[in-house]
Amino acid sequence: MMYGYEWDTSSTLAFATSILPILGIGLLVTLQAAAVGYAIALVFGLVLALLRRSRIRAISWTVACFTEFVRDTPLLVQLFFLYYVLPDFGIVLPAFMTGALALGLQYSAYTSEVYRGGIDAIQRGQWEAATALNLSRFQTYRDIVIPQMIPRIVPSLGNYLVSMLKETPVLSVVTVLDMLGLANMIGERTFDYLVPLSMVGLIFLPMTLICSALIHLVERALPKSGIPLR
Repeated sequence: MMYGYEWDTSSTLAFATSILPILGIGLLVTLQAAAVGYAIALVFGLVLALLRRSRIRAISWTVACFTEFVRDTPLLVQLFFLYYVLPDFGIVLPAFMTGALALGLQYSAYTSEVYRGGIDAIQRGQWEAATALNLSRFQTYRDIVIPQMIPRIVPSLGNYLVSMLKETPVLSVVTVLDMLGLANMIGERTFDYLVPLSMVGLIFLPMTLICSALIHLVERALPKSGIPLR
């Protein structure tokens, strides 16, 4: 018997079994939020990385300031801003989309730096060859830079996917009913927080391990010399 909690194995297992389908619904929301947020981070991060390399100093400087601001402010503050402040300007988003957008914006600042590092790692001779072939800037990125960059940045991008997956419980503070949000609701109604919160932790562990394993498989499958895009 623990202080304030009487342990009964049979009743605990029955309770855990009964709430598992509910947490399963929360798991689906968690995966959806991570998938949408990660898609935003990948696309917007690439846009930021390209804009930061702009020859127009006003654009590159503005993007650099935006990236640093997003990276250096807490995700929770950004989430509250999008959820509570934007409606004052007439922009009202569903809680799920607000959460996914907050995740995407936060991690786009990190992925942009990953993209920028991958682009900077391309040898100077590759750029000179593109110029000699009279390729446009778009063709250079599409046919030369991005195919060589992808294998180098997959590990870092994969790490951010795992990190984002673990940050999705933050969305419960804006009423997104992910696993943590549902576990808290169960705890409030049953006065038993130990079982639902422990189950959330146990579900996250294999989920992140599987995600990490898939990232390693993708990394090993990609050719080190780059991948053809067409």
